Amino acid sequence: MGVSSLTVGSFTLTPIVDGFFHLDGGAMFGVVPKPLWERVATPDGRNRIRLAMRAWLVRGGGRTILIDAGAGSKLDAKTSDIYGLERVPSIDASLAAAGTSRTDVDLVIASHLHFDHAGGFTSRGEDGALRPHFPNARYVVRRGEWEDACAPHERNRASYFAENYVPLAEAGCLDLVDDDGEVVPGVRLRRTGGHTAHHQMIEIGDAGRTAVFVADLVPTAAHLPLPYIMAYDLYPMETLAFKRAFLREAVEREHLILFEHDPDVAAGYVRWDGARASIERVL
Repeated sequence: MGVSSLTVGSFTLTPIVDGFFHLDGGAMFGVVPKPLWERVATPDGRNRIRLAMRAWLVRGGGRTILIDAGAGSKLDAKTSDIYGLERVPSIDASLAAAGTSRTDVDLVIASHLHFDHAGGFTSRGEDGALRPHFPNARYVVRRGEWEDACAPHERNRASYFAENYVPLAEAGCLDLVDDDGEVVPGVRLRRTGGHTAHHQMIEIGDAGRTAVFVADLVPTAAHLPLPYIMAYDLYPMETLAFKRAFLREAVEREHLILFEHDPDVAAGYVRWDGARASIERVL
């Protein structure tokens, strides 16, 4: 059975889910009190809320591109329990439902290298060796993010697992980029900072239309209000400044927002009624 796709300019965009996981609701909403955030995200008995791991498949210009890749299959039982990991569907099953496979992907772009975004970049073979999960792809990672991930500190090391990205360098398929700009025609990188120092979003489009994969800048549609910023963000004031400016831009320019973590809303437009922002869901 196929999955729904969106068309933006000459590109076809398809959500590719690598299952779901659960994170502490308080951490996901930062300084926002629980009586407020639980109205939009119901916690379980361990105070965790359910989140999607939604990569996006971008097809156009003769390219097959994947943005992020979920947690993948390498987490041990203890870690999977902590995060309430549900890998149904897996990323490979989602790609098959979209009429493609991991061998068709020729470019993988990382928003950043936390395990719930980059875990699917590699997989372990029957021989126990770690290899790129998308064997015919180049992997694009921002250089500053790569350097931070390879030298984690006490504040961020729980999110960076070397097995997810170091094998890419060893396999010779890693491309590090230093600045914003196009990686292929119509697909652009744009640093947001905030969540990590070099967190980036990805803009896709041409012919006057743009979709934006916002990753952890706005992880779910419930995070539209400006104070709703994750405690996981290393630089929350940077998140706030970029988010304020970007949401204004998204309204004015009619950007289609692609969500990574919202369990229900995959994509929509930001609307402003003069008092608050909301999402007009399209997928």
